[in-house]
Amino acid sequence: MNILEEIIENKKIEIQKSRLEILQKRTDYRSLCNALLKYELTIIAEIKIKSPSEGIINSSLDLIQIAKDYESAGADALSILTDKKYFGGSIEVLKEIRESINIPVLRKDFIIDKKQIIEASNAGADAFLLIADALPIDKTIKLYNFGIKIGLDVLLEFHNRRNLKNILKLQPSIIGVNSRDLSKMTTSKKHFNKMINLLPTGLIKVAESGIKTTEDLRYISKLGYNSALIGTSLMKTDSPGKALEKLIRFNRS
Repeated sequence: MNILEEIIENKKIEIQKSRLEILQKRTDYRSLCNALLKYELTIIAEIKIKSPSEGIINSSLDLIQIAKDYESAGADALSILTDKKYFGGSIEVLKEIRESINIPVLRKDFIIDKKQIIEASNAGADAFLLIADALPIDKTIKLYNFGIKIGLDVLLEFHNRRNLKNILKLQPSIIGVNSRDLSKMTTSKKHFNKMINLLPTGLIKVAESGIKTTEDLRYISKLGYNSALIGTSLMKTDSPGKALEKLIRFNRS
């Protein structure tokens, strides 16, 4: 069993133990789609404490303050890891962060059930990550359509190109190319180049994982990506907000 399969099995157990929430009516959704088109290259800044590939990244920082600092530094949206066992996150932290900032918030987790989407919306999330490589295509379609129906944006992510043909049938507004092979937890920025020409025009294209420097941002921007999701390299610093501010100066002048 690889790490992705292990995480999914654990997620199934968590969902079985979780209570069923009733979807709350909302009128306060913030558009992730609009936010990611604000500049030539926009930034989704991520908050996470640990990961299977990195171990503990940073457990001593004030996550609410980081979120505020990210926004002040120029982040266009935030990604909040909510998986507890493998990433040290929680849906409660997402709720607190959403109430503290004014930009869209994405729930990043291993979404395999409608319960998680309802939970995300009730906590104030504006969007959620859906990992195509983690699910059969029929389940991906059902969860994607449910999220869109209730008003959330969906960042539909893939790594393995064999999944691309089927997920493009959904005509997603936002698609993420993850340079990390989730079965091995290894990254390769060359993967961004391999995938970009397979994506149709008109999509918001997000480059995910392994992005650390302004050179990396220039690279993905030249390839044609609209946005970058950056987390680990920022969270490893003593001041993630200041690190983000330095990182994005090149395309905000």
